[in-house]
Amino acid sequence: MAAEIVNPRSDSGAAQDGGAEPLDSFDAFDPAFALHRGGKMAVQATVPVRDKDDLSLAYTPGVAKVCSAIAEQPELVHDYTWKSAVVAVVTDGTAVLGLGDIGPEASLPVMEGKAILFKQFGGVDAVPIALDCTGVDEIVETVVRLAPSFGGINLEDISAPRCFEIERRLQERLGIPVFHDDQHGTAVVTLAALRNAARLTGRTLGQLRAVISGAGAAGVAIAKMLIEAGIGDVSVADRKGVVSRDREDLTPVKRELAELSNKAGLTGSLESALAGADVFIGVSGGTVPESAVASMAEGAFVFAMANPNPEVHPEVAHKYAAVVATGRSDFPNQINNVLAFPGIFAGALQVRASRITEGMKIAAAEALAAVVGDDLAADYVIPSPFDERVAPAVTAAVAAAARAEGVARR
Repeated sequence: MAAEIVNPRSDSGAAQDGGAEPLDSFDAFDPAFALHRGGKMAVQATVPVRDKDDLSLAYTPGVAKVCSAIAEQPELVHDYTWKSAVVAVVTDGTAVLGLGDIGPEASLPVMEGKAILFKQFGGVDAVPIALDCTGVDEIVETVVRLAPSFGGINLEDISAPRCFEIERRLQERLGIPVFHDDQHGTAVVTLAALRNAARLTGRTLGQLRAVISGAGAAGVAIAKMLIEAGIGDVSVADRKGVVSRDREDLTPVKRELAELSNKAGLTGSLESALAGADVFIGVSGGTVPESAVASMAEGAFVFAMANPNPEVHPEVAHKYAAVVATGRSDFPNQINNVLAFPGIFAGALQVRASRITEGMKIAAAEALAAVVGDDLAADYVIPSPFDERVAPAVTAAVAAAARAEGVARR
């Protein structure tokens, strides 16, 4: 299968009354609608069917030989079908971009977009699947039953805290990579940028104290990855303040986070935690007062990643911070998941990994950081998504890490 941009002026958008555009068409005044008309993907055959000989090989009777061989040796499915080259992009439409719970059908444009990014940036084919269910058991059972057709599962835009349990249970039940990109893709790119910011200023991760605003999927994953990578200390704040052991209102996920993070034992508000902090990481969509940013340590880093409105506007952040990053493409240092997930899956599929380990994620972050190399600067701590070195570097690092950790099957 190959994903491709569909011509927005194709016949698929024509009305039934002779081809005139419908009166309510958005295409004429919004190019986004024009591009999306008919969808952004198509299925393309990889073998020709030009005559009866081709037909007999691609379908019956030739296909029966391949089916019988796979039935006798199940591992052959990886060699004689698309399984090892295709990822399912699965959502329930409950946490779509900044739009929230908009349902499965409204989420499809995003899932199609994700699929073409897989293809464009990692050479990985992907199929968007929007599920009309939101229960943890329902989603897990549905994906388990779909899994034989795919080499990996990318969970997308599933709201917290359900996303944590869904991912965990699928990882336990499936022998293929399961990866919730909203968590781990964001964490990988954040770690890469932070490593380079520290290198730029002559510090190590172990010398940094970070504060994360947002204890949802991304915030929890970033905190765990920074701890795994050796951060000096990290605390996470939700709407009620710093996640700490003395709080009695924590969910199981936040209770685990409280045990892992915040070695300093901070309590109280996000603003108070920022006093003297070296790093601010925003994945909350809230607003941080300028006075709180001003209270951070000299040479601080501000990664305000909410879209479209960063928690700290870059103009404000630059008054106090040595390095500023956002989630937006119109400012330098964009923390963009597309830098991570295509290469991570490409590497995992390349070696037929049974899962994606923490070591594989950290290897991805290190490879991504290394792409910057000697060009490191305050406005260049993370490469562009269009840097052609990114996906090959991440792919190779992830494949090597999978082999080193014993989860590769070839």
